[in-house]
Amino acid sequence: MTTSQDQRLSDPPASDAAEESRLRLAGSRLRHFHVCAFFNSREEEHQVLGSFYRDGVRLGERNLHLVESGSMAAHRAHLAAGGMDVPGCEACGQLVMMPWHHAYLDDAGVFDRQRVLTLIDQVTREASAPGSVPVRVMGQMDWIVQPGVDRSEVIAYEAEVNEVLARHQQPAICVYDIATLDGAMMMDLLRTHPLTLIGGALRENPFYTPPAQMLKELAARRGGDVVGDVVGGTASVRLTMT
Repeated sequence: MTTSQDQRLSDPPASDAAEESRLRLAGSRLRHFHVCAFFNSREEEHQVLGSFYRDGVRLGERNLHLVESGSMAAHRAHLAAGGMDVPGCEACGQLVMMPWHHAYLDDAGVFDRQRVLTLIDQVTREASAPGSVPVRVMGQMDWIVQPGVDRSEVIAYEAEVNEVLARHQQPAICVYDIATLDGAMMMDLLRTHPLTLIGGALRENPFYTPPAQMLKELAARRGGDVVGDVVGGTASVRLTMT
């Protein structure tokens, strides 16, 4: 457990008024870029997050959604029911849907932390470049309960990706089904996200642990080094946001 000083969230980077008002979720302004969202159903998920997606479209931004391949039709239906012109947004690139087994898992169904960090770094770096279109990332994380997924690697990814998102100042929401999580996993998820969304309310997270400290603790648990270079691995995946 961190000390009260360690738990204190750092101030967000300075930005102008337009930037500060751009990112809002569940009625609150986002002061950080990595959100852990817990839901009991897909209906609740879309009820809470729908306005965040629509705001992105309204502002001319892009939504990247990482969704289970068998649920893509249902996801599109939820977005449409919430007022999004799904065919139009997909046609113009404001909505990009990607199967999460392609984004998070390799061909053998193995979670490759370095590969996913490279993907998120690429997408958010390109979106933050001068003259580029900002992106809002949402990833459904149901795949973590699949057999063979190393949950400690998932937690290490969740810790490391904070630095990627903060550097490029693009938001990402990790969506978890609360019914699938045990207490230990839920606590680790809380410790790797500076913001939480529970019961439709966005809160700064008092349990948040700085990435370096969290990675050191994970390494101690495993008796080895889990720290990796965010973009230095050999595995990579390319996503063109067009």
